[in-house]
Amino acid sequence: MQLIDTHNHIYLDDFDPEQDKLIAEAEASGIAALLLPNVDTTTIGRMNALADRYPQYLFPMMGLHPTSVDAHYASALKETEAWLGRRSYCAIGEIGIDLYWDTTFLKEQKAVFEEQLRWSIDLDLPVAIHTRNAYPEVLDSIYKVGAEKLRGVFHCFAGTLDELREIEKLGGFRIGVNGVVTFKNSKLPEVLRQTTLDRLVLETDAPYLAPVPYRGKRNEPVYIWKTAEKVAQIFGITLEKVVEITKENALKTFSLVNIPI
Repeated sequence: MQLIDTHNHIYLDDFDPEQDKLIAEAEASGIAALLLPNVDTTTIGRMNALADRYPQYLFPMMGLHPTSVDAHYASALKETEAWLGRRSYCAIGEIGIDLYWDTTFLKEQKAVFEEQLRWSIDLDLPVAIHTRNAYPEVLDSIYKVGAEKLRGVFHCFAGTLDELREIEKLGGFRIGVNGVVTFKNSKLPEVLRQTTLDRLVLETDAPYLAPVPYRGKRNEPVYIWKTAEKVAQIFGITLEKVVEITKENALKTFSLVNIPI
């Protein structure tokens, strides 16, 4: 079995100096690739450097995270865009709108999100979307820019059935399922039962959102297997089938080159 983790921040200093060890453990467990979404201009160097050391295993994205957007976003957005011409990336990400922590910069977040959506269209790249307390705003921006031209993943999906149906209407988007699905009081299992496995990709969001029984600890790549096991339980199918289908979904969604599977 070869599984793809479609959202992992292993380049962050939360993992220093254990990146090599954790990558070796992930590969040995059957994880075929880790996809790395960027956060902001401070993380680009770390992410690219680690990806360069594992070019057939780590696949970076480029984007500006919504919680890094403020009134002075223009220079950060310009620097982020400049990197798109310097190397290949598997997606534009992590981008989106987050109104959970602060609503002060909603206007700026929408402007940054829509600009990065336009990059994805221009470069024919998928997007990895972060949305928290902001589904109406995110969907509004997607339709404004051009839903029929966009594709990608709603990362860390924990939405309602109505929100799932809105994502399904877009046509080109899948949902990223991570450790949240294993949480005791999560409503996500019931929501996922209303869709099909070809709509899902698996992710960790490491170092965040570790699945049960590791909840509250630093999330690590190998913990994705607990999420895969839970998804198999939800759909009443084998782990092997979950791995096979979600891997194919990831390969269809992201622009992955040099991946040896």
